[in-house]
Amino acid sequence: MSVYEGAMALPLCRLYLITPPGLDDLAAFGHTLAQALDAGDVAALQIRLKDVADEIITAAVHVLLPIAQARGVAVILNDRPDLAARLGCDGVHVGQSDASLTEARKIMGAAAMIGVTCHDSLHLAMEAAEGGADYVAFGAFFPTTTKDVTTHAELDLLTGWQADMVIPCVAIGGITVENVRGIARAGADFAAVSAGVWAYADGPAAAVKALNHEIAAGVTERG
Repeated sequence: MSVYEGAMALPLCRLYLITPPGLDDLAAFGHTLAQALDAGDVAALQIRLKDVADEIITAAVHVLLPIAQARGVAVILNDRPDLAARLGCDGVHVGQSDASLTEARKIMGAAAMIGVTCHDSLHLAMEAAEGGADYVAFGAFFPTTTKDVTTHAELDLLTGWQADMVIPCVAIGGITVENVRGIARAGADFAAVSAGVWAYADGPAAAVKALNHEIAAGVTERG
């Protein structure tokens, strides 16, 4: 069983961190990441570096993967199943315009964790689940500056998915300490957060603590 499979077996909503869009100082970010991961429960770290050379992604994985995996946090690479497999990542996340789920599975193997972006579409999520995805990602739930988004997902999408489907769902898009409680209460298995951690006024470690507090409150309210 992979680290991420163990994480996915838990029924509670958990944090799924996404790196900032750019990592200019990998050593400094590695230190920040370690502090954040030591501050509270985190299920996974997605390394998301768009439109950069393979060498930059490779360098980032080499620095960040051991920090995360040493703490039981799975490492998911965005977009690139080829690099994810070669670099020893636990899984890959693919969008609708990236490698197909079938291609990603062929490259990564049966044990890898593969997630699929499904925007606000139950149809896309059902297709991904039927195709063997390990999780589906819905969003954006809130305005975000981390990436350009063209879809807006409603919280009841999470509630409906949780009630009817076994495959876990990840909520993404503008999630912060201020709004994550509603995400957890609505039924997300994982709350994906980027700027809400790295740009938090009191620092990333404080953000992880606060996010976990709010998530726990939301899960309790879910009943």
